[in-house]
Amino acid sequence: MKVTELEKKITADPKEIEVRQIFKDRAAAANEKLKDVKGSYAADKAVLEKRVAELTSAKAKDEAAIKAAQEALAKFPDEAAYTKGLNGQKAGAARANPPLPHATAFPGKDEAAQNKARKNFLALIFCLMVGTAALPHILMRFYTTPSVREARNSVTWSLFFIFLLYFSAPALAVLVKFVMYNDIVGSSFASLPAWVQNWTKVDPTLLSIVDFNKDGIVQLAEISIGADIVVLATPEIAGLPYVVSGMVAAGGLAAALSTADGLLLTMANALSHDVYYKMIDPSAPVARRVMLSKTMLLVVAVLAALVAQQKPADILFLVSAAFSFAAAGFFPALVMGIFWKRTTGIAASLGMVAGVGITFYYMIMNQPWLREVFFSIPRSAPIVNEWFEISAISAGLFGVPLGFAVIIIVSLITPAPSRQVQDLVSSVRYPDLKMAR
Repeated sequence: MKVTELEKKITADPKEIEVRQIFKDRAAAANEKLKDVKGSYAADKAVLEKRVAELTSAKAKDEAAIKAAQEALAKFPDEAAYTKGLNGQKAGAARANPPLPHATAFPGKDEAAQNKARKNFLALIFCLMVGTAALPHILMRFYTTPSVREARNSVTWSLFFIFLLYFSAPALAVLVKFVMYNDIVGSSFASLPAWVQNWTKVDPTLLSIVDFNKDGIVQLAEISIGADIVVLATPEIAGLPYVVSGMVAAGGLAAALSTADGLLLTMANALSHDVYYKMIDPSAPVARRVMLSKTMLLVVAVLAALVAQQKPADILFLVSAAFSFAAAGFFPALVMGIFWKRTTGIAASLGMVAGVGITFYYMIMNQPWLREVFFSIPRSAPIVNEWFEISAISAGLFGVPLGFAVIIIVSLITPAPSRQVQDLVSSVRYPDLKMAR
């Protein structure tokens, strides 16, 4: 309730409206200049050159003004940086809009936008839920438990701690929003808390507060804070020592490394054991297989680092895309392989290919970076190929049902698995708990 009241007060503030109009005007001007970048670049640079020439040729020399004009001309960016700056100003149009209403489940400018937000939320939840159940590095964790009973206990505790994490994240977001609305917005730039200055020095792109309307008072639109800094800055915002932020960062790094090593081991083992040993050279000695596994581990790690270095998309899309691929590729085969004895190997393989294929196709058609790579379509071009208004981040929504359909159809038209395989499936579904303790 307090956050909602503060939000209404901030949105109606004349100074806040003034700042948002500044962003709107800048975005409009940038749009016009982007229509002819070369001409705009030459015109803006000519203005600075003319200013320097006028001050230099004037009878009454103003050395300070001449020096300032020369410095402005010297700092004038090249054409590439100039274009990037214009795109940044164009993107600033989002700051011209008032904040999304607090405590609104699916905010949008109209009913159609709200319905689209609702559908994408449910689709993303589906992909995250199903993808989690099929992530290879999570499935490998079951090998670390000595019995079926302890595996089930492990899953129970894991779900409990995952619940705590997901339950506390929204609460943290609300608390940080309240602090920003109540303590930062409306304060003077001269009295900003120390944590603002500290984190601005760390990386201005993550936290920046600039007085655009020159009134000396902080407006909400003048604050630019990245989502990546919220968790790290929260301890200091709450008055805790700076070292606590370091502990939080260490925890995040440990979690990332734990996930990364599981993924790397899974991929390296799959390539060395399932592909090389099972399909290429079944007679390969153990020493060669171990060496190949280590080599593939290094190769996969280097390739992953090279892809990450390109920064193809934000971390949210990359992580969610992994969940979509896991859901579309592994979940249908995993479920059908355990709960339907009629499932055949070729059906499971084709179902995985079909699920991953349709998911990847949908992503390259609707994700800006992938469209640019495969079709040379500018990232700023509008997206017009969405199915049922589902964004690319939830492409697994289409891969999962297709995977199930392909597995069922192919299994019915191919010979049934042998009795031995069906008995193996039964043992997976109904393990001997007395012997597995």
